[in-house]
Amino acid sequence: MQHIPMTREEMKARGWDQLDVILITGDAYVDHPSFGVAIIARVLEAKGFKAGVISQPDWKNPEEITKLGKPKLFFGITAGNVDSLVANYTASRKKRKRDDYTPGGFGGKRPDRATIVYSNLVRSVFKDVPIILGGIEASLRRFAHYDWWSNRVRKPVLVDSKADLIAYGMAEKSIIKIAEKLRDTGEIPKDIPGTVYWSSKKPESGIELPSYDEVSSDRYAYLQAFKILYRETDPVNGRVIYQRQDTRYVIQNPPVLSTTEELDWVYSLPYTRKVHPHCLKKGHVKALETVKFSITSHRGCYGECNFCALTLHQGKYIVSRSEKSIIKETRRLTKDPDFKGVITDVGGPTANMYGYDCEKKHKHGACKDKRCLLPHVCPALKVDHSRYLNLLRKLRNLKGVKHVFVSSGIRYDLILADKKHGREFLRELVLYHVSGQLKIAPEHISARVLRLMGKPGKDVLDRFIKEFERVKGNKKIYLIGYFIAAHPGSTVEDMKKLKRYAIRKMGYKPQQVQIFTPTPATLSTAMYYTELDPETGENIFVEKTKKEGNCRR
Repeated sequence: MQHIPMTREEMKARGWDQLDVILITGDAYVDHPSFGVAIIARVLEAKGFKAGVISQPDWKNPEEITKLGKPKLFFGITAGNVDSLVANYTASRKKRKRDDYTPGGFGGKRPDRATIVYSNLVRSVFKDVPIILGGIEASLRRFAHYDWWSNRVRKPVLVDSKADLIAYGMAEKSIIKIAEKLRDTGEIPKDIPGTVYWSSKKPESGIELPSYDEVSSDRYAYLQAFKILYRETDPVNGRVIYQRQDTRYVIQNPPVLSTTEELDWVYSLPYTRKVHPHCLKKGHVKALETVKFSITSHRGCYGECNFCALTLHQGKYIVSRSEKSIIKETRRLTKDPDFKGVITDVGGPTANMYGYDCEKKHKHGACKDKRCLLPHVCPALKVDHSRYLNLLRKLRNLKGVKHVFVSSGIRYDLILADKKHGREFLRELVLYHVSGQLKIAPEHISARVLRLMGKPGKDVLDRFIKEFERVKGNKKIYLIGYFIAAHPGSTVEDMKKLKRYAIRKMGYKPQQVQIFTPTPATLSTAMYYTELDPETGENIFVEKTKKEGNCRR
């Protein structure tokens, strides 16, 4: 398997004088399907485009952008797998000293707001080359958004970056169409699903969001804009949405939804699953450790936790890979010289959503007035763990496989809702697929806070704890819960009650407690900024001081 070129020498070895596409990333270049830039590079290559990668360029040196020359079609820019501000700062706004996505683990190798910085760096050197933004940082900043690090509402990332398009979400389908259109016509496309673009003309149809001026000065307008964005980001029934910025408009086409066959193809491409040699010379990349021998079984999540950006990034539609594709990938892993027989994960955003989803949603679009799992699991969602169970059984019986772990999140409300296979799944999960601890994420126990989080009630957790104790029997395995402190609506007294509950019901003092960080494009961040309950419009308590947040933790 050949590496994607990172140097002129590698281009020359392939007989290439010029690349079609140059991808710039804030991470080390790791040729693994858990890294977005690797997927984009490989799908472009598979479609006949010449792609190269520039990893973590020195943003103070314009010559860094010229090392692979000028691309024929476009520069693709991503901050990396993680938002650059999340990568660079803790929840207490302290500068991080380490970065797991950087060779050697050194911090400070990517700039704050890397998408904007890299884009402006490219524009300073190449005035006429199209710039396409992608990745989670750009995707979640596609409209005016509250920026916690500067404590203000910022304009859409297209404004500050001077880029031409955003390919938001899981962008491999969009990026192929963009590349084909630029190759065939030389024009920047404005009609591709899953993209955001500029225009001086107001769209003839669609939904207009409150403008930047409105959302930056009126908290009710901000909340309204976010709720429209959330509702209309739907690949089946979503409409074009747009927002005025001065004299121009930022316009979002509805998202794109992949098929099982398309996902199977994406994950069949010839990834080396290694750090590119050019980056490896600078040091080990820790972020690869936990995912090197992991397998993505599906995309999407209909959990819709309010503090999570997945709904606006991957979407709330489950698209599962075929069993055949996953087994084939596993067999490839067993032939890797570094493989020791352990698959570290088979899952997605939520592991036990593999293999089923609401059929009505895929046909007519997501419900506008209710959620799949709240206030309880919707009867239209036929929860069925049988496909996931059968997949895990087949994987752990493959030659060369000793253990198959499930490290992705588990929704315990789905286990309880599956009357036919739920207990069987939990039993095999405990018996074969976790080691010592089963980790779940109840996040809180206060009914008020759980509603604001979009999480199931404490009664569901109580029922699951009883079921877990019944199923595990004498096996020495423990239930570990993840919790969030200082979420909008949460008080110090709420956290004290949570601590007492964990000690009494789960048998330990909570250690896995995360301070809520308001990242763009989540409903919880909208609550944090506006201090409003999105359902009632009433004021809610929001802790905004570092000292109090740390105390609650």
